[in-house]
Amino acid sequence: MSQKDLFKKFRPNVGVVLFNRDGRVWYGRRVGDFADLGETPEKFRWQMPQGGIDADEEIVAAAYRELKEETGVTSARLLTVTPGWLAYRFPPEYKKKNWKGQRQKWAAMLFEGSDTEVDLCADDEQEFDDWRWGELEEAPELIVPFKRHVYHDLIAGLVPLRDFIRSAKW
Repeated sequence: MSQKDLFKKFRPNVGVVLFNRDGRVWYGRRVGDFADLGETPEKFRWQMPQGGIDADEEIVAAAYRELKEETGVTSARLLTVTPGWLAYRFPPEYKKKNWKGQRQKWAAMLFEGSDTEVDLCADDEQEFDDWRWGELEEAPELIVPFKRHVYHDLIAGLVPLRDFIRSAKW
């Protein structure tokens, strides 16, 4: 199988790094856990909003849709989108249709609303049962291990943006 054909086996996905004006990042606690993957129940449940890109959907449109569906947030301004795809493989015991893993584009956004805008029940399929603001560097320890390398790469690319947000005079 060629590299291109293998890449087609990775589900297209978009993630959102939502910064507040203090340079902190939005984290949601996923409903359920990953005990079925041999993980400790209740661990590794925190992550940033993310989800599949619909057929013929633009990446930025998917990012705004996922953000609204999973958090209720609509008051966000796009800052940047990762230039390439970041990918991870699913563990063998994790079955998600016929996908081998996910390939992700990430959108960094600035939250321009108030915390009262967050509505975890904004969509019929609730993804998160709690949320908080945290440091960007916390992400790898919060996420399931099979996604960690993506979060390390993402953080490395977004630290300068975070630092710029923190230096801004809002």
